[in-house]
Amino acid sequence: MSPEAHDMPAGFDATIHAPNRLRICALLDTAGEAEFGLVQKQLGLSASVLSKHATVLMDAGYVEQRKAVRDTRQRVWLRLTRAGRDAYQGHLAALRAIVGPADPAAS
Repeated sequence: MSPEAHDMPAGFDATIHAPNRLRICALLDTAGEAEFGLVQKQLGLSASVLSKHATVLMDAGYVEQRKAVRDTRQRVWLRLTRAGRDAYQGHLAALRAIVGPADPAAS
């Protein structure tokens, strides 16, 4: 194990940590489920970039997709799995541990 990996707090997840994947998880954690086009628009990502990052999250078991026809067009909805939600929450806790508690006197 590399020294960097050893120094990471429990819950730190390199798969989620990539900025676009972290943003996808944050949006899906709040929304529950969101149509691919909405996620793309909200995050300002191209379809190919969103697809690439969603695939990484799906391969990790963190995101699942649901396909259905709506308005005569194939639509894709994304949502966090339970494992994805747990990993995202664990990653947020690890980030908080890295930065330490907020100091109200510093404001």
